[in-house]
Amino acid sequence: MSEFWLISAPGDKENLQALERMNIVTSKSNLSYNTKFAIPDFKLIKRMAQSVAEVMEDSKGKVQENLLANGVDLTSFVTHFEWDMAKYPAKQPLVGVVDTLAKQLAQIETDLKTRTAAYNTLKTNLENLQKKSKGNLFTRTLSDIVSKEDFVLDSEYLVTLLVIVPKPNYTQWQKTYESLSDMVVPRSTKLITEDSEGGLFTVTLFRKVIDDFKTKAKENKFTVREFYYDEKEIKREREELTRLLSDKKQQYQTSCVALKKGSSTFLDHKVKVTPLGHPDRPATGQTDRERESEGEGEGPLLRWLKVNFSEAFIAWIHIKALRVFVESVLRYGLPVNFQAVLLQPHKKSSTKRLREVLNSVFRHLDEVAAASILDASVEIPGLQLNNQDYFPYVYFHIDLSLLD
Repeated sequence: MSEFWLISAPGDKENLQALERMNIVTSKSNLSYNTKFAIPDFKLIKRMAQSVAEVMEDSKGKVQENLLANGVDLTSFVTHFEWDMAKYPAKQPLVGVVDTLAKQLAQIETDLKTRTAAYNTLKTNLENLQKKSKGNLFTRTLSDIVSKEDFVLDSEYLVTLLVIVPKPNYTQWQKTYESLSDMVVPRSTKLITEDSEGGLFTVTLFRKVIDDFKTKAKENKFTVREFYYDEKEIKREREELTRLLSDKKQQYQTSCVALKKGSSTFLDHKVKVTPLGHPDRPATGQTDRERESEGEGEGPLLRWLKVNFSEAFIAWIHIKALRVFVESVLRYGLPVNFQAVLLQPHKKSSTKRLREVLNSVFRHLDEVAAASILDASVEIPGLQLNNQDYFPYVYFHIDLSLLD
């Protein structure tokens, strides 16, 4: 499962008892995988993950592998989390740490809004142009269908009209179009294209009989499509479509991209992460500049999203750690003596049983809260929360299903 429960319970002198007890009570029924969460919910993370998926719409199967934190998958980062002492010094006042995290995330969110707004404008303009190429002959653009050779141009007296003829009426059209009005050029009709309902024909006639021809055509269920062939305008529209397609694709992938080093959201630091499954391997980190070289060939938007998703996710987990610390101190008091434990339920069906086991182990910490889990009618005095959000132990939920 990609779900984690971050809980905290009072510890002993060695801070090992809570984790050991957790391992004992959860291993009996194989309920969860537990790890020590070392400590010295905002929507931004999910929005960034969904933005990556949107930019990679042509490679959706590769989205998850691009959602990394400091160069490793999210599960590995969370289960081997260590506080970044270099960026968030433990000796710094708590308010300073929170302020640093808040400013970093605020800047990322501001940049995200700007970049996604520009990308969405690009997508909207492209979709509007592409919509013109869809639909039936009555509504779609004709600039990508007709050519200069289909028209009589620059004539003072003659003009070429485009007429939509229902498929069952093709024969009738061929027999009658020359007689629908005076001054229709004989044998001037040509089928340019057709769809499931009808065909688009040309017909050339004198300008002064246009209105009469339109009236007679309508009476015979032929529709004159209003269209003026403007070679410059058609060329401009085609070039605009090509440019938008190219610009959109380049946001995902380019041959050579360089992210501006001066960006306030392009950071250069390391976070220690021990690879999952190798607890004895020395902790390693990956700087953003190392990730930059790996990202060559990626478009600017995707590259920015990947770098700053990592930064935001790392900050998010640090905030989770801060919340556990503050809540634990408020609940269990001073001196600080508690152990944070990260539980990963093995499967969805075991979560209810896991909750019951935790409630049994820690009910002595808050009898009222423990009772409220079994009886939803029990109110917790002074706590304006749904009882489902409050437990005898400190609890925070970490959901890594960011693309659901």
